[in-house]
Amino acid sequence: MSASAIYILDVKGKVLISRNYRGDIAPNVIEKFMPLLMEKEEEGSLTPLLQTEECTFTYIKCNNLYVVSTTKKNANIMLVFVFLHKIVRVMNEYFKEIEEESIRDNFVVIYELLDELLDFGYPQTTDSKILQEYITQDGHKLEIQPRIPMAVTNAVSWRSEGLKYRKNEVFLDVIESVNLLASANGNVLRSEIVGSIKMRVYLSGMPELRLGLNDKVLFESTGRGKSKSVELEDVKFHQCVRLSRFENDRTISFIPPDGEFDLMTYRLSTHIKPLIWIESVIERHAHSRVEYIVKAKSQFKRRSTANNVEVVIQVPMDADSPKFKTTVGSVKYMPEQNSLVWSIKSFPGGKEYLMRAHFGLPSVENEETEGRPPIQVRFEIPYFTTSGIQVRYLKIIEKSGYQALPWVRYITQNGDYQLRTN
Repeated sequence: MSASAIYILDVKGKVLISRNYRGDIAPNVIEKFMPLLMEKEEEGSLTPLLQTEECTFTYIKCNNLYVVSTTKKNANIMLVFVFLHKIVRVMNEYFKEIEEESIRDNFVVIYELLDELLDFGYPQTTDSKILQEYITQDGHKLEIQPRIPMAVTNAVSWRSEGLKYRKNEVFLDVIESVNLLASANGNVLRSEIVGSIKMRVYLSGMPELRLGLNDKVLFESTGRGKSKSVELEDVKFHQCVRLSRFENDRTISFIPPDGEFDLMTYRLSTHIKPLIWIESVIERHAHSRVEYIVKAKSQFKRRSTANNVEVVIQVPMDADSPKFKTTVGSVKYMPEQNSLVWSIKSFPGGKEYLMRAHFGLPSVENEETEGRPPIQVRFEIPYFTTSGIQVRYLKIIEKSGYQALPWVRYITQNGDYQLRTN
């Protein structure tokens, strides 16, 4: 990574806290950051990378604060961005919210964190659970210095030894988001599934977990090509996963962190039909009123149910006097967003519902000539995955041989889900 220094600035460019790791860039170079940022913003060429003759500024903005890294080396820029976001996440877990007041109130703790997170410009211990074992928010002086956890120097740096639970449990959620764009005539223009496997682990000792999925590569290599399987793309794992084992036999083997973490993410570029299809008829009466007739149809199996469905439809800026009628749910006009939101708490599979909306148009200007913005749909379907991914097994191996309870849940959500209208 080779970061020379880390700075946290307010919106006026005042340095709230900083840590210089390498000393190869003058500390006062940060004074050029805010003027350069404003200059690029005025030019309309603002990027998260700003360069001067002395160094390169890499920054992210969070709650009106800028977290800035400086470097003069050819650094891995994606690693720098990931690390800056990691700083924000660690501080959020320590102080609940990273803002100017929390920075001032926790000055000493933040310096300690910056010392542990980075060493001579290279990331070190970034797991907040491990950091909290020896960097506390107590302001008083400890009579006995805290011992650095073995996890910091262990091969398994993400988990501490000696953990004990009365009830050993593992919760695994397979969460998929559907990104979809469909034309007005029903043709799907773009579709993909982005998934993640999230875990909550409450296990004693140092267990090894083995997770098996209906992975197409595995099924074909073992002669089960005709079985129901999915082909995963762009798979990314948590650092605890043994990559060599996965490459050899596609087994996901790992010693898990304690508590919540994302085990893996994946993507599937596959053609899918819209889970909730929207048909709309928009009748615009010149200079007087506009009417919307919207039909929503669920195109998944009857045994599944979509929860908290929201259909968002853009309306003209000058619309007023809204009137709504619907067979189910409720409709709310959002004038600040120039939209109406049709909310359906529970939408079973294989059902159709209808909504009518009427708006007055007092303005006689700006007759609509361009295409209408797409309809957006938000929803969540529990116990359902669009890709068909399945957890075949979740084995828990621990030398004491205790019994543990694994719980698996599937959830499908909307992602970038847009349906175009005529």
